[in-house]
Amino acid sequence: MADVTETPIDARALDEVVTFTSELIRIDTTNRGGGDCRERPAAEYVAERLVNAGLEPVMLERTPGRTNVVARYEGWDPGADALLVHGHLDVVPAEPDDWTVHPFSGEVRDGVVWGRGAVDMKNMDAMILSVVRAWARHGIRPRRDIVIAYTADEEASAADGSGFLAAEHPELFEGCTEGISESGAYTFHAGPGLALYPVAAGERGTAWMKLTADGRAGHGSKVNRENAVTRLAAAVARIGEHRWPVRLTPTVKAALLELAALHGIDLTADTLAARGFDVDELLHKLGPAAKLVEATVRNSSNPTVLEAGYKVNVIPGNATAFVDGRILPGTDDEFHATMDALTGPDVHWEFDHNEIALQAPVDSPTFAKLRAALEAFDPDAHVVPFCMSGGTDAKQFARLGITGYGFSPLKLPPGFDYQALFHGVDERVPVDALHFGVRVLDHYLQSA
Repeated sequence: MADVTETPIDARALDEVVTFTSELIRIDTTNRGGGDCRERPAAEYVAERLVNAGLEPVMLERTPGRTNVVARYEGWDPGADALLVHGHLDVVPAEPDDWTVHPFSGEVRDGVVWGRGAVDMKNMDAMILSVVRAWARHGIRPRRDIVIAYTADEEASAADGSGFLAAEHPELFEGCTEGISESGAYTFHAGPGLALYPVAAGERGTAWMKLTADGRAGHGSKVNRENAVTRLAAAVARIGEHRWPVRLTPTVKAALLELAALHGIDLTADTLAARGFDVDELLHKLGPAAKLVEATVRNSSNPTVLEAGYKVNVIPGNATAFVDGRILPGTDDEFHATMDALTGPDVHWEFDHNEIALQAPVDSPTFAKLRAALEAFDPDAHVVPFCMSGGTDAKQFARLGITGYGFSPLKLPPGFDYQALFHGVDERVPVDALHFGVRVLDHYLQSA
């Protein structure tokens, strides 16, 4: 067995993580929704490199071209639970004219890798490859089995990706009790000398809704009290203006307590639970760090799409809208009742896509090891738990009893706005951050 202090992360591993990130970016896996994506070339790329490391990956598709890859790296303790490490291969669209460099160039310039997927999440895909290949070269075996999954379709419904794997191939994840993936363990500079590393221990649920208003079609010049557009617009305005009440989950409470302590604010669990506690006042005191929690102290419902009519002088018989809703754990009934009230009797609403909310314990041995791995390579790190405002493939794997954490480690310089680059223009990642991530990931996976 390998001691956790034994590191196989050599110069080759550091070079490979940069090369893999760049080359994966060059493989255009844009997911436009509605099935318009083809991950297979990227899946073949990672599968080939896993085979070269002595693994036996399987490639699985629900739909031709929408390919997933799963492999298992055996640990030395047969009695230990397995750990899932997963990353998605698809990316959101990018408009080349808006970018400084072409989004699918994978260009390495001035110590930075540019392109769509550099942070979401071909960087982590590359880190996983680099680590397991380094292990294979140096004969390293972790304590637990590590199940590696590269998925399709995360940027849409996950129906061709993790949803398909969890429903149709659960045997591939036998023994997995915990998992790690994207959107956590990156540097968040909250002020001079205050480097936070938020590790995700929860996700809001996804509640994408379709609203439909029916009315009486007619001439645009006539009085019409049953105008579908008017009915829909009124409902959309009510939803957009609604102020959801504060609902503090255990993960968010833990985040607020740790952030308050780091900012010298006297805050206790009893104070948080007290009637009349003003969370917005606390967020104001937290300054930049408030960005880590402000979106997860409440549910949300943001109108995003309106569809109605075909000619200016024709009142249509129906109109539709779409709303991006996000639900905190334990608030589903409240969310449903509120949407019923906001839409009213003339507008029907239904889920277009609905996924569960997640919570993971922050007082667990696993979270402690995630914290220790970051602190081992950045002594100034302040690791804090947080809840993601959106969602990841962890939702689907949770159906197999797998508790998920967001842990995709990157050490970033001040002024590098990691969160803004998710789905943003000029997505990029520093080479040094990838090197840090590989070292941290190796340390954690050996200690897990």
